[in-house]
Amino acid sequence: MKHALILIAALALSGCMSSLSQRDGGVATYDAIQAASKDCEAKGKVYRLKHNGNPQYLEDYACENEKK
Repeated sequence: MKHALILIAALALSGCMSSLSQRDGGVATYDAIQAASKDCEAKGKVYRLKHNGNPQYLEDYACENEKK
């Protein structure tokens, strides 16, 4: 029974963590774009709007290799 309660608590916390990463609901807020840009730059790439993308939504941005 104790193991079941621990498992339930862990699952509940993991659900909270995933919602924190999408707390803006996919809306491209300044903070969300800054965080995504930093993650992308750490990979040596550039975070930019996709072709014909809507700048209001994070899903319309991509982490891409720099064009040379």
